[in-house]
Order: sequence, then structure tokens, then C-alpha cells
Amino acid sequence: MSHIADVDVIDFVLLTVYPVAALFVIEMIFRVIKLKNWIKLASQAVVSIGFGIAYLTLITAHWLTAFVLFALAAALLYQAKLAKTKPGKSIY
Repeated sequence: MSHIADVDVIDFVLLTVYPVAALFVIEMIFRVIKLKNWIKLASQAVVSIGFGIAYLTLITAHWLTAFVLFALAAALLYQAKLAKTKPGKSIY
């Protein structure tokens, strides 16, 4: 089985779960306090960018995971823009 430098398989799975858990927690918090959707989407984008930067700088570089997180952040920012400018058209 191939490994990335010093990252074990369990560690790799955990590194994948952390951003998902963070996005889920943000979703639940915003559903409970009922803030506007564009704020939720923008905060999820900021968290995705933060995890992407962390995965590039703090640990062994996970370029593909960071790229996916940056792409997710771009999509979330686009959805936040739509939710702010056209609240009725946003499905989130």
C-alpha cells in the first residue's frame, strides 16, 4: 500500500473528515440561529480556504486535497453572491 511521506492511512482519512465536519458544524449552527444564507456560505468558504492553506503549509503538502478545498470555496463564494443578490433564486 502506498503512503504519502509520514501520513498514515488513518491520518489521511481524518484529514479528509476535518473539513467536512467543520462545514457540517457551520451548517447546523446557522440553521439553529437562522442567519442569512449568504453569510453561512461565505463562512463555509472561509473555512475551506483556511483548511486548504493549512493542508499546504502546516503538514505534508496535500496538493489535491487543497485544490479541491479551494474549488469548493470558489463555488461557495459564487453561491453566496447569488444568495445575496437574488435571495429567491438561491437553493441553499
